[in-house]
Amino acid sequence: MRPTDEVWADIGPIHAAVLVHPFVTGLTDGSLPEDAFARYVIQDALFLADYSRALAMCAARSPSTAQLKMFCSHATEAIDVERSLHDELMGQLGIDPEDAAAAEPSPACLGYTSFLLQACALRDLHEALGAILPCYWIYWEVGKALVARGSPDPRYKLWIDTYGDAGFGQAVTGVLEACDAAMTAAGKSGTAAARRNAITAARYEWLFWDSALRDERWPVLEGGAAARRPTSGGPIS
Repeated sequence: MRPTDEVWADIGPIHAAVLVHPFVTGLTDGSLPEDAFARYVIQDALFLADYSRALAMCAARSPSTAQLKMFCSHATEAIDVERSLHDELMGQLGIDPEDAAAAEPSPACLGYTSFLLQACALRDLHEALGAILPCYWIYWEVGKALVARGSPDPRYKLWIDTYGDAGFGQAVTGVLEACDAAMTAAGKSGTAAARRNAITAARYEWLFWDSALRDERWPVLEGGAAARRPTSGGPIS
C-alpha cells in the first residue's frame, strides 16, 4: 500500500461528506444561490494567492529538478489559470474585481491559508506535502463526480469542467507521486505527521464550501458590533 492510499483512507469520508454538502449538490441541480457562489469565488481567489505561495515553498525544498519545476509550474498556474476562471466567473456574476481584491478573508479562508503557510514554512517537506495534497485531490475527485452529473447553470458548469478536466488530473498525479516519495523517505512517524496534516486540510476543504453557503462572518466586527448569526450548511457526517 502506498502512503497516499493511507491518506485517502483518512480523508475519503470527508470527501464523501463534501459530495453531499448542499453547496456541492446545488452546483449540479442548479439550486445553489447565486450569492453563495459569488462569496465562494471571491474567497477562493483570496485563497489561491496564499496557496500559490505555499506551492512555491514546496518547490524551493524539492529534492529533484523535476519536482522543483512541477511545483513552480503549479504555483504559476494557481495564479494565472485559475484566476482567469475567477475573472470570467466574476464578470458573469457582476462582481467588481476591485471589490473582490479588497474583500476580507472569511474565518475559514484565513484559517486554511494560515495552516498551509505554517506547514510549508516551518515543517518538514513530507508534512508540507501532506498539507497541500487535499486541495488537489479532493477537487479532482469532486470535479470528476460532478462532471458526470452536469449542471443547468452555465456558470456552475464552467467551474465543474475546470476541475473535472484530464489536465488537472495529470497535475494531481504528479503531486501524489511526490507525496508518496516524501512520505516513504520520512518513515512511519513522518507518514503519520503528513496524514494528520492531510486530515486538517481536508476538513478545511469541507469548511470552505460550508462557509460560503452560510455566509460565515467574524463573530465581532469593527466597533464591537456583532455579525448576524449565519445558518449552517450542516455538519460533516
